[in-house]
Amino acid sequence: MAAVVLAALAAPYSVPRSLAAEAPPVTVFAAASMAPALTEIALRLEEEKGIEVRLVFASSGVLARQVANGAPADLFVSANRRWMDWLIERGLIDSAPVPLLGNRLVLVQPADAPETLALDDSLPERLGDDRLAIGDPDHVPAGIYAKEALESLGLWPQLQRSVVLLPNVRAALLLVERGEVAAGIVYRTDVNKKKVRVAAAFQPDSHSPIIYSAGVVAAGRTLAAWEVLSYLQRPGAQAVFRRYGFAVD
Repeated sequence: MAAVVLAALAAPYSVPRSLAAEAPPVTVFAAASMAPALTEIALRLEEEKGIEVRLVFASSGVLARQVANGAPADLFVSANRRWMDWLIERGLIDSAPVPLLGNRLVLVQPADAPETLALDDSLPERLGDDRLAIGDPDHVPAGIYAKEALESLGLWPQLQRSVVLLPNVRAALLLVERGEVAAGIVYRTDVNKKKVRVAAAFQPDSHSPIIYSAGVVAAGRTLAAWEVLSYLQRPGAQAVFRRYGFAVD
């Protein structure tokens, strides 16, 4: 069964099932927002190919730094090209990264919030003394996109004091679900409609394009990592990503 760690995841190579079954797991460091979809895909990969995948989820910045510090990753999937490029500059990615997916950024509120917030000049006043949860822009891609979007709307200076910075996008979502903050900015794929509601969607041109890219880690198990990367690009895996709300080609 695929192992999942919540913390700290192309050329189509093929690994024979008999050999893959004897091999150690392929360790994939991946953006936290991919957890549900990648967990399902990893189980399918093991059933179909006999390749065991160990999934490690956190913010892309945290994972990139861990790779740079020698963490045993075979494949890195980043929600922001900045952190992939950071590793490439250090010679830690085996070849050009593969763009896998897209996403959208949304403003969410607790499902039982009495009024719906809007993405306009009224937002700071309507939040009042309440808080807005986002990922930390220093290392969380969703936070980078959120800050860019709020800056493009001219809202960042007024909202900066209201912002709660979280270690990953799913932590931001959790505060909204619990009603501990009035709103949060997360990916569309993170929304649990039973616990939060989408107040508004950000226009794609209000921030950098949200593109998830994957790269094989140079120090990892390269052949098996390429096999996993190839599988993520195949129709079956892409259909799973689509079902979870990601944009795929």
